[in-house]
Amino acid sequence: MSGGTVTATRAELVGLDGVSVRFGDTEVLAPTSIQVREREFVTLFGPSGCGKSTLLNIVAGLLVPSSGQVRFDGKAISGINTRIGYMTQDDTLLPWRTVRANVAMPLRMRGVPRPEIADRVQTYLRLLDLEHAADRYPAQLSGGMKRRALLARSMIYEPRMLLMDEPFAAVDARLREGLHDEVRRAVEQADQTVLFVTHDVAEAALLSDRVLVLGHRPGRVVAELTMPFGANRDLRRLRLSEEYLAAQLAVRRALDTAEEDDD
Repeated sequence: MSGGTVTATRAELVGLDGVSVRFGDTEVLAPTSIQVREREFVTLFGPSGCGKSTLLNIVAGLLVPSSGQVRFDGKAISGINTRIGYMTQDDTLLPWRTVRANVAMPLRMRGVPRPEIADRVQTYLRLLDLEHAADRYPAQLSGGMKRRALLARSMIYEPRMLLMDEPFAAVDARLREGLHDEVRRAVEQADQTVLFVTHDVAEAALLSDRVLVLGHRPGRVVAELTMPFGANRDLRRLRLSEEYLAAQLAVRRALDTAEEDDD
């Protein structure tokens, strides 16, 4: 499957060449090569334990691969990568701070001047429809508001890339739909690059510019599919389209074919 937004001419932001991971005698990730270009939304899709989170941790500088090369913005990653934002499915909002204070926290830690903090926090609260909840505490928020506050906090210091590790896995299907709309709109408006992890085929097809399908352990990329929906896609219309159903089927078939080959 191909088509959609042309990204091939954009500069590389992340490059992994022959990267593998072993823990003792266990090979978790077979030699894998991946490229993510600026302003792409790339999803790592596959079953649990196939190395999706491992790849995110390598890009974040939290895990040193056993072999291969890792580049970020043209330079080798050495140590913690402070140029990324990282959002997981965990609720890491500080319960004793308001939404406004939680979102502002990364800027305060970086010593950003207070007037600039106030302006940027307001921008991201507006972007993610949280202005009305700015002075509430996490216990007063719905599940969707908490997810949006965590996204705002991940984006507030304008990192070069967002790493998102199954950020909507813990919410119900109806709420997840609204969050999909929010995240896709927010990253488009912010010109953000995203490396996203999911084992939900519908989520992978809906949100992504490209889907990299990973096979069972040791993990490796078994297929790459370009989603033909363009940048400013209307997710509500897309969910009802035959093209969306076809995209889901293509992703599922890629994984099924890999599993059959393993057998």
